[in-house]
Amino acid sequence: MHHDDRLATELRLRTSGAAQARVQYRQLLDLLGTAPVTASGALIEQGHARLARLAALIPAADRAAMLREPALRLRAPRLVASLADAEPQVAAAAIAAARLEDEEWLDLVPALSPIALAAMRDRPDIGPRAARLLARLGIGARALPAGESEAQAQAPAAEANGGIGAIVRRIEAFRRARDEAAAPLQPGDSPQLPLGEAATAAAARIAGFDFASDAAGRIDWSQPEIAPMVIGIELGDRAELARAIRLQQPIRACPLDLGGAPAIAGSWQLDALPRFTEDGGRFLGHIGRFRRLAAAAPTHQREADEMRQMLHELRNPVNAIQGFAEIIQQQLFGPTPHEYRALAATIAADAAHMLAAIEEIDRLAGLETGRLTLASGECDLAEILSGAVARMSPPLAARGAGLAFTPPDAPLVVGLAPVEGERLCWRILSTLASEAAAGETLALTLDRDGGAARLSLDLPAGLAALDDRQLYHSAPREADGVRAGGLLGTGFALRLARSEALAVGGTLARLQGRLNLKLPLRASAAHAGQDALAV
Repeated sequence: MHHDDRLATELRLRTSGAAQARVQYRQLLDLLGTAPVTASGALIEQGHARLARLAALIPAADRAAMLREPALRLRAPRLVASLADAEPQVAAAAIAAARLEDEEWLDLVPALSPIALAAMRDRPDIGPRAARLLARLGIGARALPAGESEAQAQAPAAEANGGIGAIVRRIEAFRRARDEAAAPLQPGDSPQLPLGEAATAAAARIAGFDFASDAAGRIDWSQPEIAPMVIGIELGDRAELARAIRLQQPIRACPLDLGGAPAIAGSWQLDALPRFTEDGGRFLGHIGRFRRLAAAAPTHQREADEMRQMLHELRNPVNAIQGFAEIIQQQLFGPTPHEYRALAATIAADAAHMLAAIEEIDRLAGLETGRLTLASGECDLAEILSGAVARMSPPLAARGAGLAFTPPDAPLVVGLAPVEGERLCWRILSTLASEAAAGETLALTLDRDGGAARLSLDLPAGLAALDDRQLYHSAPREADGVRAGGLLGTGFALRLARSEALAVGGTLARLQGRLNLKLPLRASAAHAGQDALAV
């Protein structure tokens, strides 16, 4: 019941960005990976469906990294089979991480892809029956029949004029020259080759293809439509690949540039596993897949990607710490002394604060790079601010500070979902209120400024004395038991609020001793205001 409750709780959560998608994907891996073999029902089906949808949002390299984490528990054959049918690096990581019984491996082997089967041969704990089954399936044999492969390798034509690769390049050069000499195509023209195959002057770019290579690193097999363009290409020309071929090691996310036909020319990423004979373990070459690389990302985008990766690496151990602390505090593994339970509760609360801070950092990075957008909708700023001031006033009064706000006569509706509007207003108000000293009362005004709603707030005296650079980069500090600006400080909170305002076409700017937030009104509200002014 505890497992079912956790899975149901996870499935009730909704992801609103890439960071949350990664977190939920990792959690579902653990929950479904530890499900009993007999587990079934609507909840399990929903879990697998959610995992498949999240996988489409997360790069294969990130999913493979999650599967390689030491803390991952992968003991469910159904999940292993599903992951083994994914990209080569994900499949290899899943096979390496799986902890199945011999009988489960025997049931699973016939359904595995060649990539997954090749990875399975690398497991040192494979049982004798599974090993015999792999041998019967021909794992380690060449993709082409041995006689045909050896005949190709020994053919005299392969040594003439630089080998097979040179011949392929000459054929492709002849085809390109023929295409360039042809008359320009008119719109709507669709010339046909003699056998009826459609062709165009610029062949469609291929996004990916499978391949096999021989022991020297020369491609000797690919899909029928790709083979004429790639057979004979030597992978050992690149240092990283030459080393992997020489040492008979797996190839992971290796960049490689291909020339030749327009359909395959460009930058690629290569993933492959070594192949060996079943009798004697003689190295046969590699089998894997080419994936086309996108154009290089701008520097700020690469930095944002690195930031997301760092946050992901931080989030997982903090999640684990929080989970173990809650287990101790709730005595799920047995009775625990009260002092340890109290300490565990403190650790769980601190971990929750750290996770919240990580989410805020990821939110700022997403907004600054355009990866994240705020949910649209409608919310009344006057109503939101009235509620926020009412909730903040009692604790402020206890410190001898206060907020003064008179709501406008009419609603001011902006194009933000209520949850986003509340988050933005609460962030600004709580940040400034936490800096207010005893005896300070901060005045708030909300009015219409053309087609925008304008919120103007007094800066506390301590912030008003800072210049813009100091204001937006002030470090966290604590006074009288209150942490100003939250865990990450006032400067970070204001930068995040400014990015949220910019994301919806608004602004957050400091004007002398006040902070002004402007958000566009909904079209209907803006027109209503103009009509009222006209009357």
